[in-house]
Amino acid sequence: QLQASGGGQVQAGGSLRLSCAASRRVFSSWVMGWFRQTPTKEREFVAAITWTGGTTRYADSVKGRFTISRDNAKNMVNLQMNSLKPEDTAIYYCTTDPSLITVLGGRPKYWGLGTLVTVSS
Repeated sequence: QLQASGGGQVQAGGSLRLSCAASRRVFSSWVMGWFRQTPTKEREFVAAITWTGGTTRYADSVKGRFTISRDNAKNMVNLQMNSLKPEDTAIYYCTTDPSLITVLGGRPKYWGLGTLVTVSS
């Protein structure tokens, strides 16, 4: 129901754009979020956006560098990642849930398969 794409390898300071395609059933009016995880760190919230796009939330570590957006006509959510740092290296997961609070709490109902982002120094 959620398919993430756009991961890859980039040098520090570079940019990547992640995209997530969602089935209409889970996308309509739901909150969309991105999380990331590495083998040595716990799963971390990255960004979230409400279905109207009127409310966005970001982890402090990515504020000012990452931008989440959504295209409801295409059932897509995007994560534009600029000024990437080696510490951004992780598997990124697209998620969705009816509640923003639930997403921010790290427990969204649906998770997609991750896409790997590698940032080299």
